[in-house]
Amino acid sequence: MVNRAHCFRPVLPCGLLILLSLAASVSPIAAAASEGAANPWPAIRRARVERLLPAAMQAAGADAWVVICRENANDPLALHVGGENAGGQAAFLFFLNEGRVSSLAITPPGEATALQEVGLHDACQVLERDANLWVAVAAALRERGATAVAVNSSGRAVADGLSHTQRRELEAALGAGWPGRLVSSEELVLTWLAVKLPEEIAIMRDAARLTEQLLLEAYTTVVPGRTTDANVARFLKGRMRELGVGDAWAPDQNPNVNSGPDRGHSHSTGKIIMPGDVIQIDFGILVHGVWCSDLQRFAYVLREGETAPPPEIRRYWQNAVQGHRRVLAALRPGARGFEVDRVQREWMAAQGSLPVPWGTGHPVGYWAHDAGPGLTGGQPDRTPAGDALRALAPGMVFAYDGFFCWAIEYQGRPATKTISVEEMAVVTATGAEYLIPPQAALILIPPRR
Repeated sequence: MVNRAHCFRPVLPCGLLILLSLAASVSPIAAAASEGAANPWPAIRRARVERLLPAAMQAAGADAWVVICRENANDPLALHVGGENAGGQAAFLFFLNEGRVSSLAITPPGEATALQEVGLHDACQVLERDANLWVAVAAALRERGATAVAVNSSGRAVADGLSHTQRRELEAALGAGWPGRLVSSEELVLTWLAVKLPEEIAIMRDAARLTEQLLLEAYTTVVPGRTTDANVARFLKGRMRELGVGDAWAPDQNPNVNSGPDRGHSHSTGKIIMPGDVIQIDFGILVHGVWCSDLQRFAYVLREGETAPPPEIRRYWQNAVQGHRRVLAALRPGARGFEVDRVQREWMAAQGSLPVPWGTGHPVGYWAHDAGPGLTGGQPDRTPAGDALRALAPGMVFAYDGFFCWAIEYQGRPATKTISVEEMAVVTATGAEYLIPPQAALILIPPRR
């Protein structure tokens, strides 16, 4: 590894040197963490319930929603309904009435004080010790006149937190006639989670800026012929620990540093980075324990005597960038996921790219692969289905790629290499915009010094 303070200067364009100088500054997220600032999530969570949940419940045709939380096997949405610290089994009920949502938490006495201090719910009912939670839930539903009750039973993990045993207990407490009134919360959950509030998008912009800063720092550590992909990954892990941010996806696969042939979603290996390599880093961070980023940055390692990548690499890069810009133009309210994906695939085919097995993009927010429309399904031989049919709406944030794939030979075997320019963009009322300026040129790494 080398001192990152003096890397690249002979070859990098002035714009990238400016970005590298920014990397040394303290991001708003890191500054807030070091100063012990209050987590913005509790206030934003309340705003999401008030401003977004009514429309989601209406879209799902539900006038009530029941979420059951407990320790060790909690519901995936516990953080979103105020049940993240549940010990004994607790219920969180939301009722839609005249366009407004009211909420009731039914909790064992052990967590009642802390739950009341959270302040998310309109009312908190404390159960007597050994009281039956399910009887209390059934009574609350009857009292409020609920007719279509959404429960977290679904083929989608994020809306599938209610166990089989819990559902049987709820149905037994409700009695005859009620099981038919229980509906899956899948549509409610996907609609609610897909849209982010403006204050959330501002946080995600800051997360994207910090993610890019760390990526640029990481590239300054590369010494061709010595540094491995895993070395770069370890550097980024160290910086994450210093800044107090988490992993946006499986820690063993974040970051994915790849200077060799395509490996898809994977861990970084001991491959040594060499002149002529195109390096991909796929990296995301988790900030405030809630919001994720997902970006890729690409670099080319110059060979001796080179001052720029070879013409074919420049062409591949430009084709990927142009594909990405075309997708941005297609991101607009009302467009469906497969229609956006089709724009990319048609461009790739016209430019001579090999097809890729990955979709163009995915929602990003509370998870790197969040809930909402999928930018996929645009292959000419495929009938779009599922999330590919969902329509885009203002406030949805996507991480998506601009692709170009070509055939290579690696260690005597045929393989492929793909440039997958990945940026984050938010859908607006009239189109879409990047969260941060996109990568426009390959980062250039000089040969061994």
